Amino acid sequence: MGSHNILIVDDETQNREYLSEILSEEDYTVTSAINGKDAVSKLSQDTFHVVLTDLQMPELDGMEVIRHIIDNKLNCIGIIYTGYGSVKTAVDAMRLGAFDYITKPFKAEEIKVVVKKALDHLALQEENTYLKQQLRARYKFENIIGSSDKMQRVFGMIDKVASTDSTVLILGESGTGKELVARALHYNSPRSQNAFVPVNCGAIPEELLESELFGHEKGAFTGAFRTRIGRFELANQGSILLDEVSEMSPNLQVKLLRVIQEREFERVGGIKSMKADVRIIAATNRDLEEEVVQGRFREDLYYRLNVIPITLPPLRERKEDIPLLIRHFLEKYSTDKPTSVKAFGKKAMSALMQYRWPGNVRELENIVERMVVLCDGDEVELSDLPDKVLSGCATVDSDIPQIDLPESGIDLSTAVNEFEKSIIIQALNKSNWVKNRAAKLLHVNRTTLVEKIKKQKLQKPTEVNLG
Repeated sequence: MGSHNILIVDDETQNREYLSEILSEEDYTVTSAINGKDAVSKLSQDTFHVVLTDLQMPELDGMEVIRHIIDNKLNCIGIIYTGYGSVKTAVDAMRLGAFDYITKPFKAEEIKVVVKKALDHLALQEENTYLKQQLRARYKFENIIGSSDKMQRVFGMIDKVASTDSTVLILGESGTGKELVARALHYNSPRSQNAFVPVNCGAIPEELLESELFGHEKGAFTGAFRTRIGRFELANQGSILLDEVSEMSPNLQVKLLRVIQEREFERVGGIKSMKADVRIIAATNRDLEEEVVQGRFREDLYYRLNVIPITLPPLRERKEDIPLLIRHFLEKYSTDKPTSVKAFGKKAMSALMQYRWPGNVRELENIVERMVVLCDGDEVELSDLPDKVLSGCATVDSDIPQIDLPESGIDLSTAVNEFEKSIIIQALNKSNWVKNRAAKLLHVNRTTLVEKIKKQKLQKPTEVNLG
């Protein structure tokens, strides 16, 4: 049996037999239909890769067969054949969706070549569809690992925002997965069929970043030997990620502000304005509000970027996700590398849960990969872990406040609440009640600190109501 199914549609027996003979020699499985109505019936009962149909037939002609394939989104290629007098109609069929047309009298080699091209085209279509499905599956937001409440809120934001064109500002420490969230936003959006273009503004020298973003014309500067397309052009009708946007120079901040406001830009050395049909996603590990206060970031640009903020929690604030992340990374690296490691032992897992993770999820991933490569046993033991993790655990243990627990016990919620209140007041006093600085001392976001201050009903001493 042939590897591909071909359907021949013709009301003339001689033509059907001739075409069947030619294509059967190529090891195709050939089925015949005596007219268009018979073809539609067979298409509903079986799967065909190529439909080779005569144009002129009683009742239902070849154009209607092609229309049936297109309207029902059948995964097959339609080819029309006809006499010289009906070439215009055959071209119309191609506009409708036919792959090609052949004129009578038939030439065996021509038929074989056209059918082979059709099958190659179908294979390419299927491969592209598969790759796009794989890409979308890889970056579905459900695949960003995390079951904690904080990550569930992040998922909810992505779900609400992805389908819009609104500008998004992703905030979070290095290693928290900002680019992964940006990709999830793009690949779950109506722009997913077009390009996602990331730009690391902190990794490109200032003098080159403008050309990288907007492109340049030939002769715009020394070394500009040819015209170059910038990232905004590459991202046309897609999305651009401006990672570490806080590192952008004041001059470029002005130009980015214009792109956001006017939706147009010029190449370096150019005078022609170009439209920017691009969704902008920005990301940074800095506190942009503080950068504005310090005069390092434009306030108007900050508000243009901060339309919809998504804040990613550091790993130390969602430690309940660590076992889930470890399992995910073990599966990821076990498929790429021969290893016997199946899990982390209890003591090793406990140490990882205590560690503060300054490098966040990226650091955890690196440690899991290292363990997969270096460990020989089924489980990762405490002694296998890097020294920095072990020393970090010891520091955490020694820093735990010692409280004399009375025989009668204490109310844990009240004790925790009072301890939190005491720590917040210390941080506020040390920072002269500047909330941004206090939040940095406590390693929390400013909004989180403000919520806790309201909850604890704390006031700056000079603001206490004495009346």
